[in-house]
Amino acid sequence: MANLTIAVDEDVLQRARVRAAEQGTSVNAVLREQLIRFADPAAGDRAADGFLALARERAGHSTGGRRSWSREELHLERLPVERRMHDEDNEPG
Repeated sequence: MANLTIAVDEDVLQRARVRAAEQGTSVNAVLREQLIRFADPAAGDRAADGFLALARERAGHSTGGRRSWSREELHLERLPVERRMHDEDNEPG
């Protein structure tokens, strides 16, 4: 993975760190995801298309208020393969 250095106002960086921490992430992770989306704008369209296809497929198949998926599963589907591999390599255990 390549490194990137940017210049940003110290106050902006501090507020970004606080907000990222509140969301359980880091400024680095937020910027990485934004760059991925910026570099491949069609990725968002593909994700939306997949969601709509799933919604059409599952229409009328209620789970009685129980979810059959977890938040983590949804996020893993969004992440690029190389990101998932990186996260799995860094898991404690």
